[in-house]
Amino acid sequence: MKILVIDDERSIRNSLKEILCDEGYEVDLAEDGAAGIEMIGREHYDVVFCDIKMPVKDGNEVLDHVRNEGIDSAVVMITGHGDLDTAIDCIKRGAFDYIPKPLDLNRILITVKNASERTTLVKDNKVLKKKVYGQQMIGSSPALQQIRDMIAKVAPTDARVLITGANGTGKELVARSLHQQSERSAMPYVEVNCAAIPSELIESELFGHEKGSFTSAIKQHKGKFEQADGGTLFLDEIGDMSLAAQAKVLRVLQEKKLSRVGSDKDIQVDVRVIAATNKDLRKEIEENRFREDLYHRLSVILIRVPSLDERKEDIPELVNYFVEQICAESGKSVVNFSEGAIRLLQERHWPGNIRELRNVVERLLILGGNPVSEKDVKDFV
Repeated sequence: MKILVIDDERSIRNSLKEILCDEGYEVDLAEDGAAGIEMIGREHYDVVFCDIKMPVKDGNEVLDHVRNEGIDSAVVMITGHGDLDTAIDCIKRGAFDYIPKPLDLNRILITVKNASERTTLVKDNKVLKKKVYGQQMIGSSPALQQIRDMIAKVAPTDARVLITGANGTGKELVARSLHQQSERSAMPYVEVNCAAIPSELIESELFGHEKGSFTSAIKQHKGKFEQADGGTLFLDEIGDMSLAAQAKVLRVLQEKKLSRVGSDKDIQVDVRVIAATNKDLRKEIEENRFREDLYHRLSVILIRVPSLDERKEDIPELVNYFVEQICAESGKSVVNFSEGAIRLLQERHWPGNIRELRNVVERLLILGGNPVSEKDVKDFV
């Protein structure tokens, strides 16, 4: 584990370094906040010990820099007499802990141990999020880079987003990326496939119900809006939602409150809504199947996900990604694709988009040779 000590008193810097090095930790030293910030920019530190009162830049500025830059180091404030209130304020603003002067050996070692466990939890949480949310969008085409740029601009805001595109283009990946890059990333991310829920159950699924509100309501149920409180709710295939449910969603977006089925009590919710559809909602509005006022509420930001036919230059990267993923899942050695095989895949029309490409790659890995050849593509695709 790597530790940075930032303090303008040489004796304290050296004492901490001696204590921590004796315990087997790797320790760097900085004489003030400015030097510490510079070192944090160059190296990753699991724990940063930082004095509050220092020249050039003080501990508050170091802490703000670490948090604003999204650095996951555990920051431990070093406090002198009379600095307790300041230290508590630092804790509220994201510091991991504080230790008072004069330094106590046992307190230091316990704090480092706790900070180490916290760092491990943060790393495990990142790995878990990747497993839960899936991988990032694969490809470097201009069309995909434009989507990434849009996500980077929109994600930090609370603006509602409507994602459009054909089936299999990766609309759900865009939604997940918006959540992961937002200030709500530590809060729940809840998905609802509106097309997969019967129209008579959609209101209960979204807004919850009270016990006894209908025949099969044997207990109280919290809906998806409540489950996503503080976080993000992704309404996939919203074009398939009934008009009655659309009216209730509109009310939640307008008033930020809902009532469960069978209840007249209002419940406040703070949810960012991201919606997606493969339908032309303008046409749905003209044919009275979708509410125009809801459309305008949802489409503050419009993101159109391109089809695979519009970004065929990404096919080599996508094939390599799917090969590694599928081979890892099946415990097999990675199989190569010949240049000719890749060229034929790029020449092909992909009505099923990325989802179809993955299925084709899996089929070729099972039925083709190593490397997968042009003949394999002609025979099995």
